[in-house]
Amino acid sequence: MRYLMMSKPSDQPADENLYAEMGKFIEELTAAGVLLATGGLEAGGVRVTSVGDEITVTDGPFTEAKEAVAGFALVEVRSRAEAIELTRRFRRIVGDGESVIQEVFGP
Repeated sequence: MRYLMMSKPSDQPADENLYAEMGKFIEELTAAGVLLATGGLEAGGVRVTSVGDEITVTDGPFTEAKEAVAGFALVEVRSRAEAIELTRRFRRIVGDGESVIQEVFGP
């Protein structure tokens, strides 16, 4: 089962300890073959919306930026519970904030 684990931006400043702990976590998941991809996302982005035949393109940043996804990890695990546990471990490393987990369907 594959899960996309997404994190929203945090107001907490990053420090050297955070980078070291996150590096160890990423190395562990990579060595275990669980981590398929990870990355941060630009704050602004572009929003593309459609209503009927009308397509609207709007450049960011957007007022609801705190609701946007700031980073992601794509993992392959045996169960939803395992994905939740990995996300709990991630949140313990990075501190206060919010993550969203969604199962990825398809090939």
